[in-house]
Amino acid sequence: MNSPLIHRTCEQIAALPFPGALRSRVEARWAGLTKPVGSLGQLEEAGTRYACIRNSAEPHLETKAVYVFCADHGVVAEGVSRYPQSVTMEMMRNFVRGGAAINVLCQMHGVEAVIVDMGAAGEKVEDVLDCRLANGTANFARTAAMPRVLAASAVETGIELAKEAAGRFDIVGLGEMGIGNSTAAAALLAAFAGLSGREVAGRGTGLDETGVERKARVIDAALALHRPRPEDPLGVLAALGGLEIAAIAGFLLGAAAHRLPVMLDGFISCAGAVVARAFCPDVMRACLFSHESAEMAHRRMLAFLEARPLLALDLRLGEGTGAVLGMHLVETGIRLLTGMATFDSAGVSRADSASP
Repeated sequence: MNSPLIHRTCEQIAALPFPGALRSRVEARWAGLTKPVGSLGQLEEAGTRYACIRNSAEPHLETKAVYVFCADHGVVAEGVSRYPQSVTMEMMRNFVRGGAAINVLCQMHGVEAVIVDMGAAGEKVEDVLDCRLANGTANFARTAAMPRVLAASAVETGIELAKEAAGRFDIVGLGEMGIGNSTAAAALLAAFAGLSGREVAGRGTGLDETGVERKARVIDAALALHRPRPEDPLGVLAALGGLEIAAIAGFLLGAAAHRLPVMLDGFISCAGAVVARAFCPDVMRACLFSHESAEMAHRRMLAFLEARPLLALDLRLGEGTGAVLGMHLVETGIRLLTGMATFDSAGVSRADSASP
């Protein structure tokens, strides 16, 4: 693994107890509330999962944030995006000004937006959290996206940010911004799941069929060039990944180690979960999945992660937009779990348990 911090964090996650007894207590609470058993559907499961991550049968959820990790990708030189690389920096400025979709959703739902520059190309943006490690990655169709030590540093940065966030927030959503990053995410899925470029390449920012075919060929060429080995997640990340995806993977590891629930957004942020799970399978215990995006391979990625998302709204914007909506549903589940009356306290008769 070649990173003491990553290794220690994975050991910490593996050592955490996630007792089934707590889940049973929460499920018993749901069963005792004034409603038919299971009638609140996924809201009940979302609330139960949150309670188990927090290790509390009576959890609270007040403080919320979304971390938007930003970085550039050298693979845009292969024509895999309809937008120029400069849009990454332009959108970072838009985030700071409050003009993006994620800003509107955060304002609606009482979520703090934390914009993190992991490796955007260009002048640094004021009021953005400066964690820049490089001015983007190299073109992984021609060479490794980044040196192994740089990939490790990006993961470690995510771990440290999660540690800090665990002291400030009850739940965090993860989003991203980076022109070309759907190609990196697709390549990572292909590498870890043993898939071809055609099976993972999607429209991203709106490619036509010709563009999708080009993207698939770029991914296949990169896989042939680097021959990534899934048992070496840091090597795969260095060969094909992005600095923001690496930081998301690290954030997930750090969050799991500190019992901080994390709501993932769409295809690119879930690629961070693919990487994090390769480092430590137990990291999935702290992950919540907001939605199935319209990106072609996201359903395949969710199946690979054995994840069930809360929503399917045909979103494919990124930025953490789906994550904010998902956090609202988790908060709804917690409010119902802790705020509803029980049959006994309300004097309401339970369903007849006798057979008809």
